[in-house]
Formats: sequence, C-alpha cells, structure tokens
Amino acid sequence: MAAMEVTCPVNGRRFGRMLVNSGQIVAWTGLIRVDGKTFTWLGAPNVTSELANQTSYEYTASKSIFIIDVDDKVSIRASFISPLTPEDFKRQSLIASYLNVEVVTLDGSEHEVQLYTDISAEWISGDLSAVAHWDHDTTDDLSYHKVWKQEQQHFSEVGDRAEWGNIYYTTDTKDGLTYQSGSDKEVRSAFASNGELANTQDTNFRAINSDWPVFGYAVDLGTIGGALPVSTLFSIGLYQEEAIQFLGKEGNTTLSSLWTDYFVDDVAALSFFHKDFSESNRITSEFDEKVDIDSKNAAGDDYAILTTLAARQVLGATQLVGTQDKHFLFLKEISSNGNTQTIDVIYPATPFFYYANPELVKLLLDPHFENQESGHYPNKWAIHDLGTHYPNATGHEDGGDEPMPVEECGNNIIMVLKYAQTSHNNAYLRAHYPILKQWVEYLVSDSLYPDLQLSTDDFAGHLANQTNLALKGIIGIAAMAQIATLVGEDDDAENYTSIAQDYITKWETLGVNAAASPPHATLNYNNASTHGLLYNLFNDKLLGTNLVPQHIYDDQSDFYLTVANTYGVDLDTRNAFWTKGDWEIFCAAVAKEETRGMLVGKYARWVGETGSSAPMSDLYLTGSGEQYLDFRARPVVGGAQLQTWKSEMAISRHTV
Repeated sequence: MAAMEVTCPVNGRRFGRMLVNSGQIVAWTGLIRVDGKTFTWLGAPNVTSELANQTSYEYTASKSIFIIDVDDKVSIRASFISPLTPEDFKRQSLIASYLNVEVVTLDGSEHEVQLYTDISAEWISGDLSAVAHWDHDTTDDLSYHKVWKQEQQHFSEVGDRAEWGNIYYTTDTKDGLTYQSGSDKEVRSAFASNGELANTQDTNFRAINSDWPVFGYAVDLGTIGGALPVSTLFSIGLYQEEAIQFLGKEGNTTLSSLWTDYFVDDVAALSFFHKDFSESNRITSEFDEKVDIDSKNAAGDDYAILTTLAARQVLGATQLVGTQDKHFLFLKEISSNGNTQTIDVIYPATPFFYYANPELVKLLLDPHFENQESGHYPNKWAIHDLGTHYPNATGHEDGGDEPMPVEECGNNIIMVLKYAQTSHNNAYLRAHYPILKQWVEYLVSDSLYPDLQLSTDDFAGHLANQTNLALKGIIGIAAMAQIATLVGEDDDAENYTSIAQDYITKWETLGVNAAASPPHATLNYNNASTHGLLYNLFNDKLLGTNLVPQHIYDDQSDFYLTVANTYGVDLDTRNAFWTKGDWEIFCAAVAKEETRGMLVGKYARWVGETGSSAPMSDLYLTGSGEQYLDFRARPVVGGAQLQTWKSEMAISRHTV
C-alpha cells in the first residue's frame, strides 16, 4: 500500500489495533460468530466477545498471514496483501491493499458462521478532532464505504498522515451481506447480538473521536462444514486525485496521482483494484517467490528474513504521479523528518529498485534534475531534498536545505552511473552531463578533506574529515570518469581518473589505522581511537571502479568480527551500541563469507528478538536490541536487497 502502509508485527505476536507509520492507532476490527457465539479476531473492539486464538503468523514480501483458531471449531486465515507490481505502473499507482479472509472448519462438524469487519474514521486524518463525512454506495456488484475529511487540506499532513483524499472500504455485493455506519459500540454490538447489520447509515457527521464512527460489513457465511474454505475479500485504499506540488521547469505545478490517467474517477479505480484480486495476487505472489528464492540463494535463510520484510516498506514510501507520458516516483522520508525526495534516503533504497525495476531509479532522480537544471537551486553542490515535508516538492530556492554537499554529490553521481550501467541508457548521462560535471567539480575541491559537514548519518552530528564520507566523494570522482567515457568526453575521463587515483592513495594514509590489528578505517582522519562501518566501500564494487586496494576490503572484513555485539556492529564510535541495519548490509555485501554471515545473521536475529512491534527499523542498539530514535518504516531498508541483486546481475536482463 504505497505511501500509507498499514503494518502488522513481524515477530508472531497476536496483533491488536493497527499502527500507521507515524505510530498512531487506527481501528480495523474483525469479529466472527460461530454457532451464535461472538469472538474477536482483529483489533480491540469495546464489545462483549471472547478472543480468538492466533496460532501462527508468516510474512512474504507482499503478505502478512495470520492463522486464528476460533473455539476449536473453525479456523480463520487472514491475509493482508499489499500488491508489489514494480514493473506494472498502472497497478503500482493504486494506493490500496487487500484483506482476504478464509474460514474453514477445524473439527469436521458443521457450524453456522457470520463474519464482520469494520474500519473507523481514524483512517482519514491524524487530527482526531477533525470532522469526518461518509457515504455508502454500490457499483459493479461491489459495496463500498467512502470516508473523507470535511475540510480537505491538500498537500498537508498531520502526524505524517495525509489530510486529503477519500478512503474506500470495499467488498463484494452478495447474498448475506449487510452494512452499517455509526458509533463503534452500536455497530459492533449489533453484529455481536444478531450476526447481521441494519443496512443503515448514520447521518450525524462529526469529529473522529466523537462516538467513534465506524463503517462495517457483516457477511453470513451460512453453514461451514466442508474441506474447502469460504473466502471473503475486502479492499481498502486512499484515493487522491491531486498528489504532489512540484517546482520544475514550468514553475510550481500540481501533479496528479498516476492512476488518474488510467481511470475516469476513484470509483472506477477502486472497482478495478478490487476485481483485479486474482491477477494482482498472482503477479505479486510471483514476486514474493522470486525475492524468497533469490535471497536464500544469495545469502541464506537469515537474509531472506530481511529482504522479504523490507520490500513493502520500500515501495510503501513511494507514490507514482503524473501521466503515462511523463511520470515521476516520489519518495517520503518516513518517520525521521518527512522530507520529500531526500537523496541520501533514495540512495540506500536503490538496491531494491535496481532489483525490482531499475527504471524506478530514473523516476526518482528525474524530479531532482528538472528542479536543479531549471535554476531553482543556487548552490554549486547537489540539493539534499525537494521539500521540507511531503508531499511538497517545492524545492529550496533559497539554498536553505539541510546541507550535505559531499554526501549528495557523491550519491547522485553513483546512482546515475549505476542506472546507466544497468539500463544501458547512456543518453540519460549525456542529457545531464553539465550538472553532473558541476557536482563532480565540487567533489574534486572538497571530498579529499571534507570540511565540518553532515553525512547521511546526520543524527550523529557534524564532523570534519570523515573517512567514510571522503571515500564516497572519491569514488564519486572515479564514477564521473566512467560517465565521461560512456558519453565520449575522453579528456574529462582521463582527468577524473587521475584525480581519483591520487586521492585514494592519500585517503589510505589519512584514514586507515595501519598499525592496528587488524588494520581498519578510522571514523575521521588521523584518529586512531575511532572506527566505524565503512559502508561507502561498497560503491567501488557496485560501479566497478576498482579504485580501492583489495587489502582494504579484507582488513575491514576481519575487523568487523572483532567488534561485533549481540545484534550487530556499531555504526561508529561516536555513540556506542547504535547501528544502521542498511549500512551493515552494505558492508556485508563486500565482506568475506564469515563476516557477511555474521552481519546478516545478527540483523536477522534482531528482527526476531527485538521487543518492538513497530515496522522494521534501520537504527537500533546492538546490545539491547532497542529500536532507536523511533525510526520506523523507513525506505532505506531497501539496502537489504544488495546481496540478492548482486547474485542476480549475472543471469538477469539487468546484466552490466
């Protein structure tokens, strides 16, 4: 579910109310009556019922599947499915998910069963005092509840949640279906008492937290007693016609959701999505299987734990906008500060996009090129983001973005070259060569000795002469040499190659503690008591620049084994015991087999043992396993796809 992912726990615990990425609670409730007795199987409704017993949980790249025992009589298989169709932009443009509920007998006897689900008005706003409106209607053999905020606030968020658009909760119109809207106690109690709803609408539009309006369905499944399950499908989606404000070559414009170019209106879109379940599930199940098999082949079962968990989280932070002729992919920096199209968040996520569909990398970079090449950014280095808060990509014409000059120049050049190597689209390099050259000239002047500035790990603060940051800039210069070669700028290629080779020799003297056993890179130059994850080393292998001596790889790999903690290797010595999971996987990708297994295994162990049930974090404490700074659901975990993508390069259409 792009841009509004509803996340379930990943550690097998019984789940209650659902959490959106901001950590706020939204109600999604499930009840079931078996032989006249009511049980709760989803959520925490304030209604008299017994709790059904969750017996198992599993997840794939696109699905969270819960098996629930109801009084030892029937079993529920509840599958929450967020379709992943990265090569099908029509389907991927829809911000919607499925809940498929299958009920089957457990004891071989026949049972009378009625099923109930509802959503609350909490889905429409992060402001619980906001007034909700709603309606119920039917179309194409479908029944849907439509819920929206009375005062639509376009391009605005509260608690990191959109304040405009329509939420639709849909199911199939069929015999035995009833519906009702009203207060949570009234609607849920009606089902608990009678096993059906009144087919009525509450007309008292009010605040979300005033008698908590909910929008429910009850389905009489009749007598269940055979071997085959009885299925009921629900779908939920956010439909926004206008999606993004963007400052590009035509000035400040409004970009529509891409789905609006495929469908006449939101009802047509929701109808397509709901009726597309079989095909969508087939496509996304194939992608699930591909991720699972490729991951296990690349680095084993522990690695598959990470990649399958990360996939929805990456695409869930993105939104396709524009038209079929010209479209962009916008990304939100979820849970840290909400920036739009942050370069150093796109960069660690790109391994997933290279694996899933490398054209998505181009769609992420296109808005940056258009904004800066149109003269909307005054600095000589690359912009950090396209807007202080999603969904406003209105740039920083005053140059007042968070400054990460070496970081973002290096990231851009690295990403553009890798995209061209993967897609063979050298014309893209030629089209943007002037600004790429502008950025590399900044790297030439500032990357060997980076001044007091931030890296992507900005939560750790400013630091001069960061060894890892300098390495990114130097590899960026070498990458520009390759770009120059690909577009026939041979003099530039020779110049940047010479500079990069000179810089890397000096970098090793400045940034490597050669006297240590084993030798290793320092956090910053000539500071022998420090160390950190040298994750930017991966770019040398990624691009085939072959700039860094092999002994640096070997020494770092040996060193990580000596400083590993319970759940991983610390990010650096500025703050003992915190790490970044995405950077650990970057390090694992270029490490010796033993070190790779250690880094992957400890991150996977953290996923299984952490006390947090929030969406997967990239920042946590390596000793206690505590999730840190409330980082959750961030797309940077796309870096987990590194090993999978690397192993596939030799056999896929994306061969370099």
